[in-house]
Amino acid sequence: MALDADILLDRRRLKKSIFRWRVLAVVAIIIAIVVAFARSGADDVVWGNIGPRIVEVNIEGVITEDPYLLDALEQIEGDSDVAGLIVHINSPGGTMVGGEALFESLRRIGETRPIVAEMGTVAASGGYMTAIAADHIIAHRGTVTGSIGVIFQSMNFTGTLEKLGVEPLTVKSGPLKAVPNPFEPTDDAARTAMESLISDMFGVFVDMVAERRGMDTETVRQLADGRVYTGQQAVANGLIDEIGGRREALRWLQDEMGVSPDAAVVPLEIDYPEDSIMTALFEGNIGKMLSSEGLKLDGLLTVWQPE
Repeated sequence: MALDADILLDRRRLKKSIFRWRVLAVVAIIIAIVVAFARSGADDVVWGNIGPRIVEVNIEGVITEDPYLLDALEQIEGDSDVAGLIVHINSPGGTMVGGEALFESLRRIGETRPIVAEMGTVAASGGYMTAIAADHIIAHRGTVTGSIGVIFQSMNFTGTLEKLGVEPLTVKSGPLKAVPNPFEPTDDAARTAMESLISDMFGVFVDMVAERRGMDTETVRQLADGRVYTGQQAVANGLIDEIGGRREALRWLQDEMGVSPDAAVVPLEIDYPEDSIMTALFEGNIGKMLSSEGLKLDGLLTVWQPE
């Protein structure tokens, strides 16, 4: 009897072990499938065979260099069925390079198709830079826009370190290497170098606005003192064209640019595999998934930062 009980116990253990391995195998297959779909989804923008279409692009949050978005816009650029774009913007701006890359990508599309920008709650600084890539800009009366300018921020901890009795040591090849440095005072030479850098990029931003809005440079410079404007003020100053929303954007494309009312309106949807939970688990990118890339802004910023 004892022998029969042992055999029965071993069989039960074997069944449990086989069941566990089967569950693990199924989970592994599911993860592999999810990862494969996530990767393939990031490579192509597919709407199916629906004929002429208006594509809606959403630009939200902090603007940084986004290769997935730029790749999707490049596919739109080569898609002859795309009759026009509506770019919805709700962003305080971001990095200078991120805004510049997005602007240039939209302008390449705009060479052959009409683009209308529709501003949401805020489209300031780099958000406004994105908007001027469009041929027509629409905002709500209460939209916050403008803030044309460039900023570079740093901190100085020398006073705090002195109180703590800590003396930082920095060895560098030249006096302007790694300035401003939070661990050493910013002298006049360093400040002058940073002001030169800011002035250069500010000139680029001003020239972009002047060219796209058909305004003279001096007028733009007067408006570009860093202040923000409401939608109503922006219309009065020539920074945007019209008060309205999505309905007015569609109407402009159809009535003014001759886009067929029968053209389908489809959203641009991009799969970001790095942000997929399954992909993050599979590739060990939990840190990337939990951290916000939008908070890691380095370099020159064109962003509205209300105090």
